Amino acid sequence: MAAHLTDSPEQADALIDLSNVVRDTAIGGPHARSLDRLGLVLDALARRTGDRNATAYALADRSLRHQVHEYPDRTEPALLVAWIESGLVEELPDADERLLDLAEGLGLPVISRDGFADFRLTHPWIQGNTTQFLSPVPTPVRAVKLAERDMGIRSPAQISRKLEESDLKAHGLLAGRNRRPMTEVVRRHWRCPERSCTLYDSHRGSAVRLPRMKRGVPVCEVHRTPLLDDGPRTGIAQLKLLVEGDCVHRFTLDVDSTVILGRDPGSGGISLYDHIDPERLRRISRAHLSVQVSAQSLALRNLGGNGTRLRRSGARQSGPLTNEDRVALHVGDTVELAAGIHLARSARRFPAEIAAAWQSSTNRRQTPRSAAATTMLGERATDADSG
Repeated sequence: MAAHLTDSPEQADALIDLSNVVRDTAIGGPHARSLDRLGLVLDALARRTGDRNATAYALADRSLRHQVHEYPDRTEPALLVAWIESGLVEELPDADERLLDLAEGLGLPVISRDGFADFRLTHPWIQGNTTQFLSPVPTPVRAVKLAERDMGIRSPAQISRKLEESDLKAHGLLAGRNRRPMTEVVRRHWRCPERSCTLYDSHRGSAVRLPRMKRGVPVCEVHRTPLLDDGPRTGIAQLKLLVEGDCVHRFTLDVDSTVILGRDPGSGGISLYDHIDPERLRRISRAHLSVQVSAQSLALRNLGGNGTRLRRSGARQSGPLTNEDRVALHVGDTVELAAGIHLARSARRFPAEIAAAWQSSTNRRQTPRSAAATTMLGERATDADSG
């Protein structure tokens, strides 16, 4: 399991509410707590993303390490403590606020059955959300699948009751006057007032980490001081190249760009030459796929002689991409370039895309020479390479 946990939320494919998952008696046996449930969820995440090496960032309440008698045996709480000490699990007195801040800032899916009713005033994006929260659902073969949850709309009375139960009013979390709109936060670079701190240095590239939020204010993760605005942030998106289900490379793409991907796509394109074995590579056209990235979506158009197929998340069958129309690629979808060679989106949505998604939601509610060889069409190569 440890191989599928990461110590960096920026590298994760999902966030796991570990306290909720470990205590979820709907999956993984009758014990009040069990780390086996985490293993089932990680397996389900790999199936959902199409990446056997998919990773998750796990957060846990401090109480999870206690009540050791509720685990199947004492090795499990000891293993949990080891993960915490090595940084594979982030432990907090109450992990919910940090979990939701990361989800909001990074656009990562959250695996949890919690309704988070007591956080809907400080995190209004939860209301009516139907895509970002995933629930582990048992299957007949002792596995689980991850199903998208409809978080629904909680009334002010329901939220108020939950807030009182959690005693959040006493901590001032109802006062939203100091919360900065997250669309503002993700569109900007930030810097720490401590001169020696380079944690949020914009020179590290477009994928520089987003700030940690403390009651709606961006703060330095190390120095705990409010960050200073350091200018606009460039938007990027990310594709994963999968070979027989293993992620072998990630491609970062700028928003407002169109890129050609293939075996030998030419200047400015993305070459697959160094990542795929020669025999399989010959079935991919020199210019195989056009990838267009905007703040709202990542769209594809087939250019390859052997064609390209798209399978939507949850669908049993794939369908061909056309050479004329662009088709949006969503998180969970997979694109087949050739047998065993697939593309998928990273589960993480990047800053410009997150901001655009929030805005639209609000509106609705309101290479080497050998790479230039002939493409192998079907079972054998031909000289008429349309790609």
